[in-house]
Amino acid sequence: MEVPVHRSSLAQFFFYNTDSAWFWLIIRLYVGYEWLMAGWGKLGSPAWTGDNAGTAVTGFLKGALTKTTGDHPDVSMWYAWFVETVALPNATLFSYLVTYGEILVGVALIVGFLVGIAAFFGAVMNFSFLFAGTVSVNPELLLLQIFLILAWRVAGWYGADQKALPFLRRRSQ
Repeated sequence: MEVPVHRSSLAQFFFYNTDSAWFWLIIRLYVGYEWLMAGWGKLGSPAWTGDNAGTAVTGFLKGALTKTTGDHPDVSMWYAWFVETVALPNATLFSYLVTYGEILVGVALIVGFLVGIAAFFGAVMNFSFLFAGTVSVNPELLLLQIFLILAWRVAGWYGADQKALPFLRRRSQ
């Protein structure tokens, strides 16, 4: 037996109605710009993608490890384990992943291509930075990206998703 689910008219408008696409365009452009500029700043830096790639990530991760002490540590022990056993030994790889990941998320959000997926990967990065004890703009971007994920059907309407989503839908059938 199916239980009918009622969508509020507000949720219907923001998450399913293309009339709300202008609102999501503004959110997308803001979040996309933030990601693009963050990655772009790292792209030319030797500590991120040059001769010393991994240096900046190593400093960031070691800083996160210093936040694992005290009664209420900023960084959980399980995340410290991940940093020590996975991220630090592969700091150069993570340096490139962060740099190019930020750029790709930014570009995808700005052009409106696979907005829900781009916002998801942006949220993964925001969670990673938050787990490392860094606040900055991460909570704000994370919240906006969660809404972009929920609004994936209309968030890219004024962008590449207007053509890409119907094409992908037809290809998957």
